[in-house]
Amino acid sequence: MLNLYCWARSRFYSLRNEKGATAVEYGIMVALIAIAIIATVFAVGQGLDGLFQTVEEALDGTPGAPVVP
Repeated sequence: MLNLYCWARSRFYSLRNEKGATAVEYGIMVALIAIAIIATVFAVGQGLDGLFQTVEEALDGTPGAPVVP
């Protein structure tokens, strides 16, 4: 009976420790993914802003605006 108790205690104790470490690892992964998404959206947004600015100037007929064929 004591052997079963020791086995169960060690089994549940190790699971509890692994779950805590896994939660921290998932938290770090989620934070890194969020940072990557924010950086990508910012970079793409800057590129699109420049593109729309060029199109707007071309449609307005502003002098010095590039001619879009």
